[in-house]
Amino acid sequence: MAQYMLILHDAPTAMEGLSPEEIQSVIAKYSAWRDSLASSGILVDGNKLKDDGGKKLSNENGRISITDGPFSEAKEVIGGYFIVNAPNYDAAIEITKACPHLDYGRVELREVDLVC
Repeated sequence: MAQYMLILHDAPTAMEGLSPEEIQSVIAKYSAWRDSLASSGILVDGNKLKDDGGKKLSNENGRISITDGPFSEAKEVIGGYFIVNAPNYDAAIEITKACPHLDYGRVELREVDLVC
């Protein structure tokens, strides 16, 4: 069985203006979806990333450069991820179609290379 990573992309302002009750409703949708995947044995892992902070590392002519980011000025950020088991891309797409994140952003679906 293959593993697929659902990378959750959204605008930093995607949920701006939601009331506390609306935010709790969104969290409940994610929790219910995650719980259904877990109970069926599909879910491998998944987490929301913290809203603030982060570091970007790059190699510039053999020197590692470290900068803060991403910042709220960014047009898009990665807000979290899920890893699921699926027999093929078609099945992984069907799993992803039910992801509540599609109401707030986009989901990048990638097969995990398990050779390591």
